[in-house]
Amino acid sequence: MSPNADPPPAAARPPGTANGGEETASTHAAPTSRAIFLTVLVAALGYFVDIYDLILFSIVRVPSLKSLGLSGDELTNVGVRLINWQMGGMLVGGVLWGVLGDKRGRLTVLFGSILTYSLANIANGFAQTVPQYEVLRFVAGVGLAGELGAGITLVGEVMPKASRGYGTTLVAGVGILGAVVAALVGDAFAWRTAYFIGGGLGLSLLLVRVGLRESGMFHRAKESGVKHGDFLALFRSAGRLKRYFAVILVGIPVWYAVGILVTFSPEIAKALHIAEAPKPSRAVMLMYAGLALGDFGSGLLSQLLKSRRKVIGGFLAATSLCVIAYFTVGASSLTSFYACIFALGIASGYWAVFVTVASEQFGTNLRATVATTAPNFVRGTLVLATLAFQTLTARYNAVTAAIAVGVVEMLLAAIALGFLDETYAKDLDFTEE
Repeated sequence: MSPNADPPPAAARPPGTANGGEETASTHAAPTSRAIFLTVLVAALGYFVDIYDLILFSIVRVPSLKSLGLSGDELTNVGVRLINWQMGGMLVGGVLWGVLGDKRGRLTVLFGSILTYSLANIANGFAQTVPQYEVLRFVAGVGLAGELGAGITLVGEVMPKASRGYGTTLVAGVGILGAVVAALVGDAFAWRTAYFIGGGLGLSLLLVRVGLRESGMFHRAKESGVKHGDFLALFRSAGRLKRYFAVILVGIPVWYAVGILVTFSPEIAKALHIAEAPKPSRAVMLMYAGLALGDFGSGLLSQLLKSRRKVIGGFLAATSLCVIAYFTVGASSLTSFYACIFALGIASGYWAVFVTVASEQFGTNLRATVATTAPNFVRGTLVLATLAFQTLTARYNAVTAAIAVGVVEMLLAAIALGFLDETYAKDLDFTEE
């Protein structure tokens, strides 16, 4: 039964269930303030290192491939292949860690994912051939897939329901800054050293995580006997399937902005007849600085307005306006182009609210599965977006291609928003059956 349907009379429900048996409620003791603070801190720092490693390849792609003997078109072709290997790892890891987070616990994923990508990135610093590079980017992608979903799920379950948006905002906002640091480190150090730094940061963070405790909601849900981590359960109910796809589609404009408008900014700037080509590392840094501000702002607004849906709708509208400015005002000069990228980062900075909504839409037995798979499937849609972009660019030009892809993705996100429930201050102590 859909969560939006009228529940049956109390006498017709099994004891302890709500919404026609789909949600099972229970009381839970609140964790201490110190435990909440430590959980938010570790989740935020974990996502910081996660984003650092996720973005680092884009920063060091050219120098790393040149040092392996590649040149010319190989830098682009092999670079795209390596990104796809990393993305493939994230899609596999999203399902793996999501299911594991609901079956074995959120902490298992927090420890396992960061250990995986930290070791992979240290090994990446020793890569001597392209095949080695490909394998290590795949393994790193698997590890990178688990951090955010598990962290957001754990923070959402330990914080009071009326204020958990502040916690998830700090996690996403602080985490996004990892991209800014990656851009700075990638410019200041050799590419191998940059990978060593990322791996070292991750392994250091494992020491901080020793004091974390598992979510009480998770333990109680496990004791209830309801099946946990059943990924296919998302597809057996029309209501759950609708919510799941709506969550994914709402997030795709963020990665359109990052993966198309910033990643291909040199090609788009050339098509806009901007005299001086934008520097990729600077474009990435400005984009993610804006995203960090946007994430803090969207998260705080969702608390002040007491609505996730209103904030996402407002940021989608702002993103549309900034995309228009990117292709018009941004074409006047390189400075204007950079300014539009920064503004676009702020406008599309609702990732914190997006991931929070993903975790709040579903019960405890599927929460980590959704919160982990949804962001990675959003990233996965970038493969389709880049394919469409490249196909349209070959037939028309980079500007026309980017605009066409953007129009489709913005429309899909706007439509999907209408299918999501408002989840501000929703009690998360329930299960999906």
